[in-house]
Amino acid sequence: MDYSTLTFNKENGIGTITLNRPKQKNAINGEMINELSVLIKAISVDDEVKVVVLTGGTDYFAAGADINLVQSVDSPMKAYDFSRTSPISDLDKLEKPSIAAISGFCLGGGLELALACDLRIASETSMLGQPEINLGIIPGSGGTQRLTRIVGIAKAKELLYTGDIINAAEAHRINLVNKVVPVDSLMDEVNKMAKKIASKPALAMKVTKVVVNTGINMDLESALRMESQSFALLFSTEDKTEGVAAFLEKRKPNFKGK
Repeated sequence: MDYSTLTFNKENGIGTITLNRPKQKNAINGEMINELSVLIKAISVDDEVKVVVLTGGTDYFAAGADINLVQSVDSPMKAYDFSRTSPISDLDKLEKPSIAAISGFCLGGGLELALACDLRIASETSMLGQPEINLGIIPGSGGTQRLTRIVGIAKAKELLYTGDIINAAEAHRINLVNKVVPVDSLMDEVNKMAKKIASKPALAMKVTKVVVNTGINMDLESALRMESQSFALLFSTEDKTEGVAAFLEKRKPNFKGK
């Protein structure tokens, strides 16, 4: 499929999605939402993609929702439907690891996209925030919930209440991003991490993500039971047998996702 607001490249197990509306600072419009939804669903069933990288290039990640999109949502029912059908939730639920490569403005819906990724690596030029309060609204695609789970309730409330935009160093200090790197080396660092993750067994990686993401919303005893069941399940896989054999034979494992 050809995309007008995105590009997609697949190489060595890494699927790279690039937001591609540079004249609009990668502001998210209806077409981008539809294309993201289609692409994420395609990635979910593509065994060649082991890890997803989401980027907007080095100038902008995404400066939020396109103002025309905001204006088109002209009733509470439309707003509710828009919020509930966002592809951001599809990205969060994708059973493959994902990395946001952030540079420049990462605001509003742009930050919500980044929050839906498993890891976030930012350039030193990054500016991040949820400024929706300044428009008389709140984040509608996970910003109030994922931000809170990542940085903690007190810091999330501060950012949501004030609408403040923070720099990369502060984002790293509060654990909003995993790493900050020079802008010129952003994609090298992201691809280095993606390559490392892509080399791991895909089945165990999938189970790891599901167990972590599901368990955080469960009581501890139930989550530990789920972990034990998943741990036991993986002992029946060919990848486990291969991993142990490769370790004992001091060679590189050949995982097959089985």
